[in-house]
Amino acid sequence: MRPPVLLVTALTPAVWGTTYAATTEFLPPGRPLLAATLRALPAGLLLIALTRRLPRGDWWWRSAVLGALNIGVFFALLFVSAYRLPGGMAAVLGAAQPLLVAGLTVLLLTERVALRTVLAAVVGAGGVALAVLTAEARLDPIGLVAGLAGTASMALGLVLTKRWGRPDASLLTTTGWQLTAGGLLLAPLALGVEGLPATLTGSNIAGYAYLSLVGTALAYTIWFRGLERLNAARVSLLGLLSPLVATVVGWAALGQALTGVQVLGMALAFGAVLVGARSAQVRVLHDVGGEAGARGPQHGLTEAIGAGHKLRREPVQQPDQRRGERVAHPVDPGLRGGAVRRLDDAGAEAVPVREGLDHLDLGPALDPRPPRPAVGVRAGA
Repeated sequence: MRPPVLLVTALTPAVWGTTYAATTEFLPPGRPLLAATLRALPAGLLLIALTRRLPRGDWWWRSAVLGALNIGVFFALLFVSAYRLPGGMAAVLGAAQPLLVAGLTVLLLTERVALRTVLAAVVGAGGVALAVLTAEARLDPIGLVAGLAGTASMALGLVLTKRWGRPDASLLTTTGWQLTAGGLLLAPLALGVEGLPATLTGSNIAGYAYLSLVGTALAYTIWFRGLERLNAARVSLLGLLSPLVATVVGWAALGQALTGVQVLGMALAFGAVLVGARSAQVRVLHDVGGEAGARGPQHGLTEAIGAGHKLRREPVQQPDQRRGERVAHPVDPGLRGGAVRRLDDAGAEAVPVREGLDHLDLGPALDPRPPRPAVGVRAGA
């Protein structure tokens, strides 16, 4: 993938690294759920107001699931762990995300993650631990559980985002759906458990605005854009940059000490990101025969079409991404795979597929059944 896409995507964890200082220095203490709600809900409503589009069909519940995993559950547990653990310990728990994503990628995306990528994730997590942990770090059980659960929640959300793809809508639109769904999930919890603070200072308002507009609306749009163009393992490794930026911000802006061991850890983690960026390649595991039939057409289905010819659909071809496509003419049964593939490639301009079919070699083993009426092919609703 072209370096600019990788570099732009890396801006998101860099921005997230600044949110540690923003949370501790500008937000009122003791209200993690309120902080999570005000970070997600205003940003989501703003994006929906700008794009003026709501989900349709399956994307109502998909947006709710992704919004809960990527935003609602993740934000709540992230702020709980951030309030109950030192920033370094919370960052180390978050650094385990690339390993979880690698495992979920194999299970849910039928992709094989390169061994070098897994090793980079392990080295990166170790580097983050060296960079941010101190001897005075206290281990709060609730904070530990919240941090691990939050990391797992976002890892699953990231992989499902990759698996489901994006409907016929802009990135701003789908990001707004997720942020709004996550914020609506958090709002009643925040109001019921914590309530609103008696007063908000100018610093509090500025902190919430920065987290919502820059750290969430802008950052998540860039993040999901990178996820569309890069594999999930590579994107998750970029997340290691977040605690590194947090450490640098703490040293430069807050006057926190930076030791030689921390510098070594930062170098290891940054090196792991570079290795992962260059070598996080995957192999698609195609199912064959009967195994494919149970998995559905999105993941390596091999179909017998016409005279024994076979068509293999790649996992990156999501049905929801072709939902708006139309075919102008009916398609006769018994077409060979090359002809049917043209249906998948047909754009919204309604490309006629009958053109040139007279010259196709369908082979001697034609379908022995009586010919059926022509079937019109139309995209799903």
